[in-house]
Amino acid sequence: MVKGDILGHEFMGEVVELGAAVINLKRGERVVVPFPIACGNCFFCQKAMFSLCENSNPNAGMAEKLWGYSPCGIYGYSHLLGGYAGGQAEYVRVPFADVGPLRVPDSLSDEQVLFLSDILPTGYMAAENCDIQPGDTIAVWGCGPVGQFAIASAQLLGADRVIAIDRFPERLRLAAMKLGAETIDYSEDNVLEALKELTGGRGPDACIDAVGMEAHAYHDIAYAYDRMKQAMLLESDRPVALREAIMACRSGGTISVAGVYGGLIDKFPAGALMNRSLTIRTGQTHVQRYMRLLLARIEKGEIDPSFIITHRMKLDEAPAAYRMFRDKQDDCIKVVLTP
Repeated sequence: MVKGDILGHEFMGEVVELGAAVINLKRGERVVVPFPIACGNCFFCQKAMFSLCENSNPNAGMAEKLWGYSPCGIYGYSHLLGGYAGGQAEYVRVPFADVGPLRVPDSLSDEQVLFLSDILPTGYMAAENCDIQPGDTIAVWGCGPVGQFAIASAQLLGADRVIAIDRFPERLRLAAMKLGAETIDYSEDNVLEALKELTGGRGPDACIDAVGMEAHAYHDIAYAYDRMKQAMLLESDRPVALREAIMACRSGGTISVAGVYGGLIDKFPAGALMNRSLTIRTGQTHVQRYMRLLLARIEKGEIDPSFIITHRMKLDEAPAAYRMFRDKQDDCIKVVLTP
């Protein structure tokens, strides 16, 4: 990123201007904008794999050097993924506007639909990737906003039990009291032992990593190893939660990765993955695929995503909001910014 970049890939607003080629929207309409920028016509868009769009990242060459191929462009998500100005602003330019934005029914409030832009579909896709069957037990690492929606989505898709793993009391409390999840505080309990005990020694049927590259751990030599490697610039990401999910999952189960990873990890348990017939499913979320499906669930009252909002602030208070969220102050779980 460079000075002057605008952050924010989770936003909604009112249409105030239209490009000449936009035919599906009108001025004055209220829309939610998905974070993947997708053309709607390429090979991947035609397969509803919108976050892999071949035409929306003008800096694809940069991504190809790091990842082999480039995913889509993303709002406010670094120059590696297009350098697009994000949604934490008074105005936002929305490319391919006939493909992305979803009109919002007047009967629903902004806060009920805002998270269709990212984290609700992300949690839902994470749960869908688990191929949940009746009676399944799902474990979720991380009870931040994405983790909360992964828990709720696993329940919507028929999970019998969901076990939530975190260390912050306010997050564990929300998962337990609002969603009815069983909880493990990893600062107090050994997660692998606790999961074995809760599942009769077999392990969860599927595990969701909703943490990603900045995972933490307590009393864990592997975590100390990762921090040392990072300090020496020999590793970019901390795969603590991912390693644990792989080791915890029952044999033949699925690890679904919704947490973001950006570069290289070390000490990856490939032997456990192969010898125990585990499956990993992951990816930036194909948000456009899920927006209408989830909007229908919201309209039916099956889920009200606004339950995760803990703070409402003005846009010019964003620096304070970022610090509060980063430092886990005032029981902050999710902030909504209003211009």
